[in-house]
Amino acid sequence: MKLETERLSLKPLNETHVEDILKIRSNEITNKYVVRNIPKDNFDALQFILMITERTMNGESFYFGISLKNQQNLIGTICLYNFTEDRKTAEVGYELLPDFHHRGLMSEALKTVVDFGFNQLHLHEIVAMTNKFNENSKGLLVKHDFVLEKGREDEGFPDNLVFSIKQ
Repeated sequence: MKLETERLSLKPLNETHVEDILKIRSNEITNKYVVRNIPKDNFDALQFILMITERTMNGESFYFGISLKNQQNLIGTICLYNFTEDRKTAEVGYELLPDFHHRGLMSEALKTVVDFGFNQLHLHEIVAMTNKFNENSKGLLVKHDFVLEKGREDEGFPDNLVFSIKQ
């Protein structure tokens, strides 16, 4: 499945994206506020792509590589995952290479994926967890009508804040 915005193509990951995924997921600035296994080489990136492909085929997630329209290289990713059992709530996650920050690109991608979640997947709520020090991410979420859920915690990640938007 592919989604489009004015400037972006949101497309499924495949084996041709190995170097892009390595670049995105191992970027020091991108990882500043994220706790995860960082790929060390193309093999690790390929393993990640294969895992995502399987989860997508199983309906566990909708994961999109972000590229500028008519370009092959990925500049980021965005996904809906961690669905509740009743499939009414999902979590959104996103990342963008620093060279593409402050251009409104992630804003376009997030709007499109939120619309997809509500209108195609019929979600009732989308949640986002972001580090309390990640001002760019917090600003993006607020701009798109996500609300800080005071008192709601991201279990195991005490520095994260929980935001949500409801249909």
